[in-house]
Amino acid sequence: MRFLPAIVSAAALSFAAPAGWAQDQDQTLADIRQELSVLYVDIQHLKRELSTTGAPMVGGTGGAVLARVDAIEAQMQRLTAKTEQLEHRVNRIVSDGSNRIGDLEFRLCELEPNCDIGKLGETTTLGGDTGATSVPVALTPETTSPELAVGEQADFDRATTALADGRNEEAISILEGLLDAYPGTPLTARAHLRRGDALGNMGEKTGAARAYLDAFSAGPEGSDAPEALFKLGRALGELGQTTEACVTLGEVGVRFPGADAVAEAEAERARFACQ
Repeated sequence: MRFLPAIVSAAALSFAAPAGWAQDQDQTLADIRQELSVLYVDIQHLKRELSTTGAPMVGGTGGAVLARVDAIEAQMQRLTAKTEQLEHRVNRIVSDGSNRIGDLEFRLCELEPNCDIGKLGETTTLGGDTGATSVPVALTPETTSPELAVGEQADFDRATTALADGRNEEAISILEGLLDAYPGTPLTARAHLRRGDALGNMGEKTGAARAYLDAFSAGPEGSDAPEALFKLGRALGELGQTTEACVTLGEVGVRFPGADAVAEAEAERARFACQ
């Protein structure tokens, strides 16, 4: 039985692996849980091997080894339970966030004279198909610039200049052309954000609110998300949707603590007398 310490050491190394897996963004919670299940089966096999021999143990080594295996198994079960709890919480947050976005889309459509509610598509799941979103979200500066097609940045810069010069219709036209020409561009969220600013300058509050909602939906964890969420809440308040405005403005500080938009959101909440 001298090989037992080596087996237990291997089991301990296997048990330490989930902490590393959690850092791998390519693995989902389901992947981690599946690998934990495989490891659990391996532990059961190891326990069976330890308990099938009747050979005497010198100095009670066998009892110590079994105790260590039991401890590994118990810790692994606790980790599995926590993984399942985390997965449930993530799914619940994604479902709630997606439902809120869908409700806002419906309410904004009701306010638009030419919007057909029957043609509203299914709301995109917040965070993508994996349903991963973080509360709060820690915004970190991008270390690399996204790949842009030739003309993307130039078109966006022209729209920004037009917006700064008060040529709002021209800015909207350029931004809409950019979004049509480059679907899925890394500038999508920012283009919707600036389009909302131009529409707001023209007094089109409903259109501006929808543009801000599009901006947030395009990048709910991006660097433009705090500003988009703040401006969406402000626009909803200006449209008389005070309850929705207060909830949306309150989410800015919850999701993006430390962002510049938090102070602006709190000022708007005070203006709308949010509770």
